[in-house]
Amino acid sequence: MECSRFVTFLCFSLSFLVLGTCQLQSSQTQVLLQLRKQLEYPKQLDLWLNVSTDFCYLSTPQVNITCQDNLVTGIIIFGDKQKRVSDFNGFPVSYQTLSQNLSTDSLVATLSRLNGLKALSLVSLGIWGSIPDKIHRLQSLEYLDLSWNFLYGSIPPTLSRVDKLQILKLDGNFLNGTFPDWFDSFPNLTSLSLRTNILSGSLPSSIQRITTLTALVLSNNAIYGKLPDLSTLSSLQWLDLSDNRFNSELPNMPKGLKTILLNNNSFSGRIPQQYGQMNRLEQIDLSFNALKGTPPAGLFSLPGIISLNLASNMLSGSLPMRLSCGVKLGSVDISNNKLRGLLPSCLSSAIKTRDIKYGGNCLSIDPSHQHPETYCVESNEEKKKSEGKNLGILIGVIGGIIVILGLLAYGFLVLCRQYCPRGTSEQHLLHKPVQDNSVTGFTSELLTNARFISDAAKLGSQGPPTHRLFSLDELKAATNNLDKSTLMGEGSTGKMYKGRLENGTQVAIRCLTVSKRYTIRNLKLRFDLLAKLRHPHLVCLLGHCIENEGKNESGVNNVYLVYEYVPNGNYQAHLLETNPEKLLKWSDRLAILIGVAKAVHFLHTGIIPGFFNNRLKVNNILLNEHRMGKLSDYGLSIVVQDIDEHEAGGGLKSWQIKSVEDDVYGFGLILLRSLIGPSFSSRNETVLLNEMVSLGTPESQRRIVDPTVLASSSQESLSIVISIANKCISPESSTRPSFEDVLWNLQYAAQMKKLG
Repeated sequence: MECSRFVTFLCFSLSFLVLGTCQLQSSQTQVLLQLRKQLEYPKQLDLWLNVSTDFCYLSTPQVNITCQDNLVTGIIIFGDKQKRVSDFNGFPVSYQTLSQNLSTDSLVATLSRLNGLKALSLVSLGIWGSIPDKIHRLQSLEYLDLSWNFLYGSIPPTLSRVDKLQILKLDGNFLNGTFPDWFDSFPNLTSLSLRTNILSGSLPSSIQRITTLTALVLSNNAIYGKLPDLSTLSSLQWLDLSDNRFNSELPNMPKGLKTILLNNNSFSGRIPQQYGQMNRLEQIDLSFNALKGTPPAGLFSLPGIISLNLASNMLSGSLPMRLSCGVKLGSVDISNNKLRGLLPSCLSSAIKTRDIKYGGNCLSIDPSHQHPETYCVESNEEKKKSEGKNLGILIGVIGGIIVILGLLAYGFLVLCRQYCPRGTSEQHLLHKPVQDNSVTGFTSELLTNARFISDAAKLGSQGPPTHRLFSLDELKAATNNLDKSTLMGEGSTGKMYKGRLENGTQVAIRCLTVSKRYTIRNLKLRFDLLAKLRHPHLVCLLGHCIENEGKNESGVNNVYLVYEYVPNGNYQAHLLETNPEKLLKWSDRLAILIGVAKAVHFLHTGIIPGFFNNRLKVNNILLNEHRMGKLSDYGLSIVVQDIDEHEAGGGLKSWQIKSVEDDVYGFGLILLRSLIGPSFSSRNETVLLNEMVSLGTPESQRRIVDPTVLASSSQESLSIVISIANKCISPESSTRPSFEDVLWNLQYAAQMKKLG
């Protein structure tokens, strides 16, 4: 990082440097000495001790001063306070920030005395506080870099008055608030980098008017909503919006882009065909989104493309066998999608100069690393739906008046249904004397009208095969008549069997006993609702079977739920692993936790009504062959009663019983197990919960945390997870974080692990 910034600064400041510089004015020297004092005498500035030396001729990799006409025109200082403090709360931190005597106002006032200052870089110096409004006094600045400090608050609008600014870098701080809508007031801004802050809100449309931009880096923030059309930014070459929360379809991009990084968001829809026509593109990463459809063939054959990452989406269909690949293409990752058929020859593993990853699809090669064909069948159905949607749009344009009349008629019908008596037959179906509402509050009407919300929730409406009805004979044939040899386990929700369907697909079959308080119609509505839950990190519900359709005379219904089979065991077994080659490192655990957190966040927010009691446990997290985590047994609270009450009677404390339905608390225990590893099962849970409070010190971490975690994590990443875990298991449910906060912190911890 330092080398890259140093080279950038030198290239920029060379335009200010004039050979044969005269002795620096004494007033300028005094300002530099005052700056050293305000920065609390960093060791990098020890070379300034000899005040008789002309500072313009002093240069090290960490410090450089450029001068012109006896005036300071550029300052570059790289400190050694590069570690981020996860729980920074706006106050000084020992050995990390400057002391409480620091005043950013005074610092800017001192720098403003350098009238010729055009370039300023103060990086990793422990500067803390807000960016002062008087920043506009540095009116000659063309380059400003205050990265990797402890600046917080919003970016002051007065900065827009520094109208000569060309490059602005504020990476690695704690800046919050929404993204400013006044950046377009800079007439010459070419590079804007605000990565790894806490910015939120949506990107304003004014971003489209910064036509001078060549680089835009906003990764690792909390920016959400729709990504505006950026095609107006004709000079843009580098775009990094990764690790945010964008949840729109992908817009068109400037044709001159060389790098596009949009991974780890919630983008949906199809990849625009325009992306396959960007002839200057060298690198594109769209992984870990919710993109669907077949990727444009042109992406693979772009003349300058070097790296193409489309992993962990919902891409479907088949790649054309005559697909051509660009001569520079060296890395392709299309793993964990829904692609079918054969791989084109230019993506063959026989090409040694090209790194190709394609596991986790339904391709007709390397079957040990592919899903069965049925896993990706729905892709064709979605294609038909998409074609039908296009036809519907055409019809809608032609018959707009008819559509409006239809909507009016529908509205009239809704009013009639609301205020007029309903038909006897419907009353009889939905409101039998047997109470049809569950303790979870899902009425038949609510179940019928359950709907997905937001673009981010489109994750749930795509992917694995459609839910279907199985016959009991099919399931008995798949499990050799429910033979004991196929029994995988038994828990409070019933027995689980491993089976193989007639088409060869391996499945897991959960046997449940459901109270007859639900009518068969209502029970089917509940299964239909469960079937709508589709997410890459949820074990897919393939279908169900109700034995005898409820005609037996007992007070219960025997129900069978058919799930996809996840082959690599559960998370708990992997945490207990002792084989050094199979141990889960910290990055592996974080990836699993982030995946499950995304799934739970979807269950909470991706459908109305949401699912909030999902029995989160380490043994309910299953791992596929790629060690990708998938949550099982989710949503069963709408069909199975008294599970949690039964479990709560097994020794949990009273305050824990109140929070047993709290997914955040359950996930907190999963985080705790991930941190502690095998020793969790041998320790008293209450003692561990008490010890978690003291995990902020390295001594207690060495005593409690799994050695594998300590050896493979950075301190910053570990501290973030410990902090959020403590908040999750708080006795007071009102003080626990939202799942959105949990997910953000885990992604932040993963980013800190990479930086560490």
